[in-house]
Amino acid sequence: QVQLVQSGGGSVQAGGSLRLSCAAFGITTTSHYCMGYFRQAPGTEREGVAFINMIDGSTYYADSVKGRFTISRDNAKNTLYLQLNSLKPDDTAMYYCAADYGYWCGPGRKYNYWGQGTQVTVSS
Repeated sequence: QVQLVQSGGGSVQAGGSLRLSCAAFGITTTSHYCMGYFRQAPGTEREGVAFINMIDGSTYYADSVKGRFTISRDNAKNTLYLQLNSLKPDDTAMYYCAADYGYWCGPGRKYNYWGQGTQVTVSS
């Protein structure tokens, strides 16, 4: 059974930085699998933020975060990281880690495994 455990997040002022982490347990690491983050603010649709193929390292970023967020992985720890820099109030949302097997990693595919969510709040 795959479990995703998230950590990080918090409250910062605009321009600040945060790092999110997501550890995957029970996943078959010899198969291509994707991990990434979605976010959702109250009253808005869920948005795919950043994704990475944990085997080949290919990445996807939403236009809204390109140049500010960086996704990375530590395969030895089966852990995903999302570095959030130059944060804006519009980045305020609940961030959810997602994972599933596959080659193409992006927001337009199904993810069967989800973390518990972590709040990011950016004040102006």
